[in-house]
Amino acid sequence: MSDSVQTAGPLPATVRTPSAVRPRLGATSRLDAWWLQPLLVALGLGAFGAYSTWAAFQGANYEWAAVKGLPVYLSPFYSPLLTPDWWPLSPALLILWAPLGFRATCYYYRKAYYRAFFLDPPACSVGEARGHRYKGETAFPFILQNVHRYFLYVALVFIGILGYDVVLAFTRWPTEGGTGFGVGLGSLIMLANVVLLTGYTLGCHSLRHVVAGKLDCFSCGALGGARYDLWRGLNVLNQRHMLWAWMSLTSVGLTDLYIRLVASGVWVDPRLL
Repeated sequence: MSDSVQTAGPLPATVRTPSAVRPRLGATSRLDAWWLQPLLVALGLGAFGAYSTWAAFQGANYEWAAVKGLPVYLSPFYSPLLTPDWWPLSPALLILWAPLGFRATCYYYRKAYYRAFFLDPPACSVGEARGHRYKGETAFPFILQNVHRYFLYVALVFIGILGYDVVLAFTRWPTEGGTGFGVGLGSLIMLANVVLLTGYTLGCHSLRHVVAGKLDCFSCGALGGARYDLWRGLNVLNQRHMLWAWMSLTSVGLTDLYIRLVASGVWVDPRLL
């Protein structure tokens, strides 16, 4: 007997092969509110994008000085503050490419805005708007996402810069002898912002790879024990990377808003110590 498979003829018109089935956006057998998460993500990222764009183009009320001419609070949207004579626009536009590039290429944010804005796909097991062959991020323009590892190094530098701003926020208060240590509500807000940004940055997938991604054996590599301990610590942050991403995004916006309100005279910053 032959083992070959024979067919009785062409498939009936009512039978369609999988390649001939047209995709339908939102088609799913899921019974939960799968659309809620991408909707909230779109609203959250959209709100932050609108506010940060407005704040970046203002070019004013981004710093506040307890002592005239000696700024205490500086918005994270404008740090480091660069004001060259040849630049006619807001100084924020000179430096925001760095944190924007780091977040836009972040592994979590890619998934978030692919689903929320491109609906590609809207959620797991939910139909897309069009059929296509998955190629990952190997072709232009998505191959540019691979620069994330380089933006990581820039982001680490910015953490140091914002940390220095926090030091100034605690040490530029008026005293009998000039300036010294003090604590305002803005100082604590800036400190909390740096803590959240640090947690988000150190939980980066690329940083875990830099520390231990090329090791097959921790005990066989140089400084294997120290790298293993560091890798485990980074994993703790990475497990909540989405939470760190949203908390730090919120804290950056709120820190800018608070400093803007103080600098414009709408709110009086209380000195706590």
